[in-house]
Amino acid sequence: MKKVLATAAVAEAGTGVILLAYPPIVVQMLFGAEISGAGVVMSRLAGICLIGLGVSCWPGNSAFQPLNGMLAYSTLAMLYLILIGVRGEGVGLLLWPGVVVHAILVVLLAGGWLKQRKSPATYGTSMN
Repeated sequence: MKKVLATAAVAEAGTGVILLAYPPIVVQMLFGAEISGAGVVMSRLAGICLIGLGVSCWPGNSAFQPLNGMLAYSTLAMLYLILIGVRGEGVGLLLWPGVVVHAILVVLLAGGWLKQRKSPATYGTSMN
């Protein structure tokens, strides 16, 4: 089962990387349609989600796989939203609050990740 999970994780993360780098090719091949504007932005965010899913689902014995995936997702989403905001591309009402929420999540998740790295034996399987 670990091989199947690893294959699925690589496939999803790989699709996410392609969506992040060049969304039109994935959308064209999946749906036979063109995208532009907000469709490109949302496709890239979907790619970031798939990368986080791939990290979360990578087979291993760590109870912190979901933490690693969410940290990867929140960090990439925050950075991408900042890039969109700095470029002035489609800045909506909730863009900067979204950046702030992801920044807070990154700090909290990174704190949990650091705590886990320092004492994995005492941290156990609980993420509280």
